Amino acid sequence: MQLQNKNIFIIASFTAGLAVIIGAFGAHGLEDKIHPNSLASYKTGVFYHFIHALASLFSLLLFQLFPNKQFKRAAIIFLIGILCFSGSIYLLTTRELTGIGFSNILGPITPLGGLLFILAWGTLILGFLKSK
Repeated sequence: MQLQNKNIFIIASFTAGLAVIIGAFGAHGLEDKIHPNSLASYKTGVFYHFIHALASLFSLLLFQLFPNKQFKRAAIIFLIGILCFSGSIYLLTTRELTGIGFSNILGPITPLGGLLFILAWGTLILGFLKSK
């Protein structure tokens, strides 16, 4: 079996590994540097990051087995959702350390990422419904 969309597999795998690195950094590098509430939010970002990186890989594997474009779309939407949801949480929770502002822009991006996760799960369901 030939690997279709190899680049998306690589990006999704990299994203999953990145979740581990970011999680370890949060656990060992941020514990005493940011407010406990911010650390809890950071951990939520890592959790959703990792779960949806795995969901992206799962979707791509489904696409390999059942070449339904909905599975590939779901994988891509999961990855964009990670960038929006978890990425904005990482920036918002560490802004005291990094000096990165833009809270008025980053704040609305987080729920947009959540909506993308919901859309990706719906797209995955659609893929199952359309599969023979």
